[in-house]
Amino acid sequence: MPALRTLLAIPLAATLFCMFPGSSTTLATPATDATLPLLVTEGKAPAAALLAREGGTTRFVRTGPTIRRTDHFRAGSITKSFIATVVLQLAAEHRLRLSDTVDDHLPGLLRDHAVSLHSLLTHTSGLPDFTARTHGTIPVSPRTAVQLAEADPPSPRGHWSYSNTNYVVLGMVIGQVTGHSYATEARRRIIEPLHLTGTSFPGTRTTLPTPHGRAYDATGDDVTTLNPRVAGAAGELISTLTDLNRFYTALLKGRLLPPDQLRTMLNTRTAQGRYGMGLYPTKLPCGTTIWGHNGRIEGSYVRTEATRTASRVVTFRTNTDTAKNTPELERRLLTAEFCQPFSRSGT
Repeated sequence: MPALRTLLAIPLAATLFCMFPGSSTTLATPATDATLPLLVTEGKAPAAALLAREGGTTRFVRTGPTIRRTDHFRAGSITKSFIATVVLQLAAEHRLRLSDTVDDHLPGLLRDHAVSLHSLLTHTSGLPDFTARTHGTIPVSPRTAVQLAEADPPSPRGHWSYSNTNYVVLGMVIGQVTGHSYATEARRRIIEPLHLTGTSFPGTRTTLPTPHGRAYDATGDDVTTLNPRVAGAAGELISTLTDLNRFYTALLKGRLLPPDQLRTMLNTRTAQGRYGMGLYPTKLPCGTTIWGHNGRIEGSYVRTEATRTASRVVTFRTNTDTAKNTPELERRLLTAEFCQPFSRSGT
């Protein structure tokens, strides 16, 4: 796993969640409302919150001080779902092809002239992760991010290897194709049509919109103020629980992409079943496969998951990026949420 303060907790392998359907763990699944506090009591996060929705019913649960349903927070690599959606929309408009190379749009940017947009979207390009050098704490320009990445040896092309550099490059491609920044295109194509009023690309703004809580690192230091250039198109997004649920619902219900592009986004074959394009699948013990993404940036961790048809969706977050035993706690929380009838309790 990359250094502690990287932009994303690498998507948890589906096998981590696959237990035998008849196991006692499946039968004894605790309610989500009882599971969320474990992120504080066992994971040692200062606070955690969850917003779930099924149909017209929502449920909000929180644990720990000063964390609210309406808070704005940094969403880290959930940004990648937005970037992938914009690229696939441009493909649907025939303004680019996924088989295009980066060189077709940005000649000379990459040392490897054969890297395709498809391989960037699926993390199979072989490009190293620039945050291995910046640790997600040093602001850099997109071109500097590429230069830092290419100072390290590449991974084998065609094999899945998660790299934030891939989506930094995609952000540059969006700018070249449209004449606008990736942030402008995401606002025009996603944020404004869906009325995601709490979602923004902050650019170089270091503060969070109000209302917001505080964000903490592993030592308990307040890291609420952050330069988003540590992340760029790989992870600069700011959002809310409500907005992320709304975005993934719209995406999986086909409101943002034509059917062919949505199928392409959900196709994990290229990445050996681990990743589609800006989304990844997780198979739960009860046999349900959910789709979503997680994001980790200094002082914040968030994850949104939904059923394939978005009949049920949940976003949960902590106000630190350093909670302990996160994979196991997330497994328990998601199993409780998606392998039982929807709970209407909460706060």
